[in-house]
Amino acid sequence: MASWLSPADVDQVTGYLDLAGVAICGLLGGTVARVAGLDLFGYLAVGTVSGLGGGIIRDTLLQRGTPVALTDAAYLPTAMAGAFLAFLFTIGEAQWNRLFAWLDAAVLSFWAIAGTQKTLAAGLAWLAAVLIGTVSAVGGGAVRDLLLSRVPAVLGGNGLYATVAAAVSGVYIVCARLGAPTIGIVVGILGGMVLRLVANHRNWSLPGGLPLEPTRALKQVRGRTSRYRTRAAGEHTKQEPPDDESR
Repeated sequence: MASWLSPADVDQVTGYLDLAGVAICGLLGGTVARVAGLDLFGYLAVGTVSGLGGGIIRDTLLQRGTPVALTDAAYLPTAMAGAFLAFLFTIGEAQWNRLFAWLDAAVLSFWAIAGTQKTLAAGLAWLAAVLIGTVSAVGGGAVRDLLLSRVPAVLGGNGLYATVAAAVSGVYIVCARLGAPTIGIVVGILGGMVLRLVANHRNWSLPGGLPLEPTRALKQVRGRTSRYRTRAAGEHTKQEPPDDESR
């Protein structure tokens, strides 16, 4: 199966996707700062962490040198520009909810593919590529939420957030192994966005804890042990001979 892009072109395209994700997540981080009522520095700080956090974690795990966010002069200004846009402009809640959903779905897919391609280019196996691709996609948002003392959205009730990232990563890996990374980029982005938007609209999520009751089971075990000990103590008392005073 022919590839539309050369390996160098694939690296370049995924680099652009990575930078686009930085801009979008910087904007998303800025809007979260607006909701939290932060000042301008708070916007820039939260937007920068949101835009660069996932990529820094990814590059640190890959150990391929200094993270690109610290060596490429475009990354930090791009994240700050996204946050500054959120500082300058505000839109209605209904319009923002729709825009947020689309941007969130896009950045999730962009970063999943960028992280997966970087992992494959480093010579690691497919399972590591899925892991690091997923971490790239959700890492910045998780660090942002922790910075604001919130439970990271990736941990549950989030419209299949990490699941979509892992699925996009898997699609890209399959296509790359078949020699068609271009198709993997296109299908991964479009499929990831559709799945994420549908999951948000229908409130899909992974199941929570199974309906097991370990405390109840533990009480039953303790009750049986207690009855066994009581029965054993009674049998031991019956077998003891009477003492001298009772004779």
